[in-house]
Amino acid sequence: QVQLVESGGGLVQAGGSLRLSCAASGNIFRINDMAWYRQAPGKQRELVAGISSGGTTNYAESVKGRFTISRDNAKNVVYLQMNSLKPEDTAVYYCNLDLTTRSLTRRNYWGRGTQVTVSS
Repeated sequence: QVQLVESGGGLVQAGGSLRLSCAASGNIFRINDMAWYRQAPGKQRELVAGISSGGTTNYAESVKGRFTISRDNAKNVVYLQMNSLKPEDTAVYYCNLDLTTRSLTRRNYWGRGTQVTVSS
């Protein structure tokens, strides 16, 4: 089994910053792609940012220049640094990992989500 533990969400004023973390543990041989998604009330879940095993990143247009995704392969952690937050960034943020288990099986896992609320 694989466990994902997210942290760093909370309430912040517009213009503020938050840093999300997602730590993976358990039956992991290698983590491939890592990503952050978000889902606002009444909306579909959307990709916020992704990072490949080689460090290539991609971002939603709405967060480019404000958010930065990074990873620590030694610790199996993915981060999302969020700056210049806006009320429209309010959502539940989920980490998503594509990984290979010790039995060399490829699996995809979701975290439970962490709430980010940005007040105006």
